[in-house]
Amino acid sequence: MELDELWSFVSEKDNQIWIWIALCRKTSQVVAYALGDRSKETCQKLWNSIPEAYLVGHCYSDFWRAYQAVIPEGQHTAVGKETGETAHVERWNNTLRQRLGRFVRKTLSFSKSLLMHDACLSLFLHRYNLERISILK
Repeated sequence: MELDELWSFVSEKDNQIWIWIALCRKTSQVVAYALGDRSKETCQKLWNSIPEAYLVGHCYSDFWRAYQAVIPEGQHTAVGKETGETAHVERWNNTLRQRLGRFVRKTLSFSKSLLMHDACLSLFLHRYNLERISILK
């Protein structure tokens, strides 16, 4: 898996929401996500939401300390963007920002509530994962 987080906001830019993503390298599907701040607790929330079958695999992430605190040492490799080991999840971040205006950094479109932010992301993930299934067939 590849793990990453991206910044977003609800109502105003001071109300930051971080989207944490776990992406399967083989299928390019998002297997789990979590919304919250950029803390170890939100990283733990992401880790706890990953299906059991994926928890035995190896994970690649950036050097953010929360990953090192949550993911077991033997299963985790922290890498820089230049290695290409997190290229799929970084590309997914760009896809999200291109397809949904509320996730663009400088935008007039934004979510007014965390509930709607989460609902919009959840619907996007559902459709995105379904598209990956049709590509794999």
